[in-house]
Amino acid sequence: MPEPLAAATAVVDELVGDRAGAWDLAGEIPVALLRDLGARGLLCAQVGAASGGPGFTSHDNGELTAHTGSRCSSLRSVMTSQGMAAWTIQRLAAPEQAAALLPQLVEGRLAAVGFSEADAGSDLSAMSTSLIADGDGFVLTGRKVWVTGASYADLLVVFAICEGGAAAVVVPASAPGVRVERVADPMGCRAAGHAHVSFDGVRLPASSVLGGPGLPLPLLVTAALTYGRISVAWGCVGILRACRQAAARHAASRAQFGKELSGHQLVQRHLAELFVAEQVATQACGHASDCWEAGSPGLVLATVLAKHVGAGHAAQGASRAVQVLASAGTQDGHAVARAYRDAKLMEIIEGSSEICQLILAEHAVATAE
Repeated sequence: MPEPLAAATAVVDELVGDRAGAWDLAGEIPVALLRDLGARGLLCAQVGAASGGPGFTSHDNGELTAHTGSRCSSLRSVMTSQGMAAWTIQRLAAPEQAAALLPQLVEGRLAAVGFSEADAGSDLSAMSTSLIADGDGFVLTGRKVWVTGASYADLLVVFAICEGGAAAVVVPASAPGVRVERVADPMGCRAAGHAHVSFDGVRLPASSVLGGPGLPLPLLVTAALTYGRISVAWGCVGILRACRQAAARHAASRAQFGKELSGHQLVQRHLAELFVAEQVATQACGHASDCWEAGSPGLVLATVLAKHVGAGHAAQGASRAVQVLASAGTQDGHAVARAYRDAKLMEIIEGSSEICQLILAEHAVATAE
């Protein structure tokens, strides 16, 4: 493990400790801890040294994401949110915008990204949030739902319809007209700060619009979702690692019918399938990160594949882990119980499993000989 990555995972271990279960039950991560991680550059570790960040490769950032996900999926979700915001700025912002914004994201300020609306989830072309030119600035009106990390955020990167196209605009969470409503009792990633955010005629300067208004919506969505999907996929690797380790420890320490659980073939099958799932998801994520580093034209497809494989295996793997631990893994707040709930959400966010299947099927048809 490279030294910077080893140091980063050690920081995560130190700050998380055994507190993830309590955060899950409380539905909140201490903001001071998030700011601490942010100030160390670890919430968006691919931001380069020129902007004050660690400049991790996609693979090293993925391993950090997986490690964080193995400790606390809610914290990993905040990490994904911050990373999506940073990557969207890197991809879309003018140089002066990036120079002003990126250092803030590695100095302790927190960010979230608003895509989905009540009637525009997978189909973002149905967005109704609008950004309208007004004098020398713009006015933002609309409502975003299930914005991960919004309850903690200082800055919101919001996608809206604008001038015949779309725009990504950076909005201070404290701006007049912004209202953040925490989602009560989400099923999974309970401490990730999910919130619905309303924008009631929020006035913004032209400099807050990344790259200008009227950009193609697919460009904006791809810019953010590519990062989000690979981050979620690596997070699913973390879920699988945590589940495999918990199930193996329990099976080796618990005896039934005169021998350890790990000696029973049906339990061995669960452990084997968990190991296979972890390895397959890791390989899919590694391939996606290789494509990222190479600037490969196959990057988008590779991230969709990694996300689909990772999320599906994480949901199945968490279910296997609960089965192995039985009642020991069903108590609310337990690592495996958390994984069971958290993993299901991974099949929904950043493109549902069905959307991923449609994209993969389209590729299969397009490349048929």
